[in-house]
Order: sequence, then C-alpha cells, then structure tokens
Amino acid sequence: MFEKRTDLALERLEDLSGQPLPGVESRQWRQSPLSIHRITVTDSRGEQAIGRPRGQYLTAQMEPEALSDSQWIFRSATVLAQLLRPMLPTKGTVLVAGLGNRALTPDALGPMTLEHLMVTRHLIEVMPGEFGHLRPVCALAAGVLGSTGMETAEILRGAAQRVEPSAIVAVDAMASRSLDRLCRTFQLSDTGIAPGSGACNPRQELNARTMGVPVIALGVPTVVEARTLAMELVPDGQLDEKSTPDAGMLVSPKDIDLQVAKCAKVLGYALNLALQGHMTAAEMEQYLC
Repeated sequence: MFEKRTDLALERLEDLSGQPLPGVESRQWRQSPLSIHRITVTDSRGEQAIGRPRGQYLTAQMEPEALSDSQWIFRSATVLAQLLRPMLPTKGTVLVAGLGNRALTPDALGPMTLEHLMVTRHLIEVMPGEFGHLRPVCALAAGVLGSTGMETAEILRGAAQRVEPSAIVAVDAMASRSLDRLCRTFQLSDTGIAPGSGACNPRQELNARTMGVPVIALGVPTVVEARTLAMELVPDGQLDEKSTPDAGMLVSPKDIDLQVAKCAKVLGYALNLALQGHMTAAEMEQYLC
C-alpha cells in the first residue's frame, strides 16, 4: 500500500529478508560497544534489489545506555573511526560538510558535529612547525536552501574547487523506520548522500560524480515518518488510507536535543580519530577549547 520510509541500507535489506539477493553481500559482527553490519552492493543487480548505489554501507548500533556514559561515547567513536579510516584517502585535505538546518533539532546533527571537529588547515598554513604533523581538515556548515537560496551541492562544489580536497565527508541526519534505531545507529557509506533525507526533503545528491572527489557519508537516524511507524505497529492489512498519518508528519524522541548533541559528539570524535590518528578524549577537548 505505502512504501516504508528509511535511509538505512540495513533496513532495506531487512525488508527483503528471505529473498535471494544477487549483487548484495552482507556480514555482521560485534566490536564492543557496537554491533556492526556491513552491506556491499557489488553490481547493478544489487542496486536494483535494495535501491541503493553500489558501494559499502556500514551500520553500527549502540546499546541504549551507551550515550549516557562519556567513556562509552569515546569507545564508540574509536570503533567508528576504525570503520571510517579505510574509506578515506591516506593523504590530502579533507573537507567535512555539516549538512542540515541548525535551527531544526532533528536536522541539526551535521552542524553540531562540526563543533567537535578539529579544524586544522588554517593552522598548518600559518604555523607549520607546531601543527605540521596534523592532517589538513576544513569544515563547512552549508545551511539549507530556504535560508541561503543556494543548493548545498552548489556551495560545496564551489568550496571544493577552491580547497581541492582529496575527499569530502558529509554528515547529515537520516530517517529510520524503527524507533529503536533513532539516535543509536550510525551509517557510514562511500556512495555519497542526498542532503535533507532526515527531514524527508531530499535535495541534490552529493557524490563523486557531482563533486569530483570521493564523498563519504555519515548519518544518524533522528526521525521516523509517522506513516512508516504506523505500518510497523499495525498488523498487515489493518491500516487503510483514511487512518494513515500524513506523509509529512515526523516522529522523534522527546529528548531529541540531548540525543542529537551526544551523537554529534560521537561523530566529531570519530572523525578526529580517523583523520588525526590516536588521541585521547582529553587531548581532543584541549584542542577544541
């Protein structure tokens, strides 16, 4: 009747469980404190099966209590960094784009992640003796079309032409079909992203074809579409069109502001560890302060 709305490749795969999926490889394991699932779309058959471009999709899920402890936050970031590092080029400047609307809490993940990112490009240029051992990293919170009048892809393309990064990392909020995965699940992919997915308002895609360099996407689901949630909760065949919530209605946790802030910290730390090598939480905090 209606298609369940999700940005997670894992959930698309779960919808097709029990069916043969040529062109899709799947593996799962646990690396404390995260449960990890890797999906690799290898050819056009896999693209058609799960509706995602070919590439890698890594989904890492935390335990509910993980975000309540600072040590768990750092341990989660360490594991995410280990997953992220092989996706990144080994050399060159990396441009990190915080996508989304800072004024809309469920969509603020990208800009808030940049608050925990070690931005180093300018320091390396000015003081190479003190900061030359660090990798050049720059950041951009591109805002949204409604406030800038420009597509995020247009802004990033202009910045990339000037900075000439070896890769772009795009951080954005996403949508899930399950309440259990909100603000507990991280998706990493090397296929790019469509900004606005978390607010169910996808814009122009960011990928290697549109940007000219590899685009790594990091996302956390912060909302469930109400219609999708109803389909998950109501038995098959008992949900009719009249009783179905409007497609534009979104559901998020009541403490979404706190949860998004903690997820942004995990992602910021993970990016620092992946880009700059081994660091302690104290060293990162000292740099950021």
